[in-house]
Amino acid sequence: MKVYKPKNRLTAKQYIDGVLNGDRVILSRAITIIESNLESDKILAKQIIQAILPHAGNSMRIGVTGVPGVGKSTFIEAFGKYLTTLNHKVAILSIDPSSQRSKGSILGDKTRMEDLSHNDKAYIRPSASGDTLGGVANKTGETMLLCEAAGFDIVLIETVGVGQSETAVHGMTDFFLLLMLAGAGDELQGIKKGIMEMADMVVINKADGDNIKKSEMARLQYQNALHIFPQPESGWTPVVTKASSTKNTGIDSVWDEVLKYKDLVDQNGYFAKNRNQQNIKWMYNNINEELKQLFYGSPAIKNTLAELETDVVSSKISPVKAAQSIIESFKKSI
Repeated sequence: MKVYKPKNRLTAKQYIDGVLNGDRVILSRAITIIESNLESDKILAKQIIQAILPHAGNSMRIGVTGVPGVGKSTFIEAFGKYLTTLNHKVAILSIDPSSQRSKGSILGDKTRMEDLSHNDKAYIRPSASGDTLGGVANKTGETMLLCEAAGFDIVLIETVGVGQSETAVHGMTDFFLLLMLAGAGDELQGIKKGIMEMADMVVINKADGDNIKKSEMARLQYQNALHIFPQPESGWTPVVTKASSTKNTGIDSVWDEVLKYKDLVDQNGYFAKNRNQQNIKWMYNNINEELKQLFYGSPAIKNTLAELETDVVSSKISPVKAAQSIIESFKKSI
């Protein structure tokens, strides 16, 4: 069977050389290859990732989450701009929620982070979450590696802030930042224990104007709440600070805490241990994804599934029996 190959593709070496030379245009095109579902692109993507791997892994990976309306994009722009003043190169990978009905996505972060998008030390790449578990784009990990190989030493990953996306992003980053608001009712109401336990730092955002007093009260409440949780494996005690992205206050304090965390986990060995564990989990995630594509991509399975759907709807067969039947058919075909 002939594999379709788009005409505008470069060679693997051209993509690899472009990424390693920090060429943004080539970087963007390489990420497009990574995100593609075309068989020819999947082959090309594996060649690119394997070649750039020795040049990746040298960044600080920071996850940023928070409920919609907390000001994630505004905070990330202010934080990113601050980091570039310190001569860091910052890559922002923003995961946009995809519509489950239309499969469309807004992909508007370059508009929302207009100043940062024109900064030559920053690179913004919005990606649609699609149907990947937790709302995190399936190829975010590979995209992160490409950005690191292109010379970006800080990678910020913004989650959609809903469902299991926080867990997924926490599993691929070194430092997890949770943005919260003050003045929105009981500060501890509705906080997911799991998210709080994952946070290395809580930032009370929009701490300005009439909100300053409420923000301080919220900071104390969150700090007390964090003391209830067990000590993290990293040995780090999570901290709570205040910031105003619009007034540009408290942003430097956030970075100071990240640096303190990095020093601690470098010394106690947790940084390397965590990266190793993440890489193993990443391997299994890729195995699961490959198996899923192999299964659903089989023409025989597609035909059988259509028939089984009809039988399940008409109660000729139970959903469990139907699942067992098609799995057995698949096992015989491989």
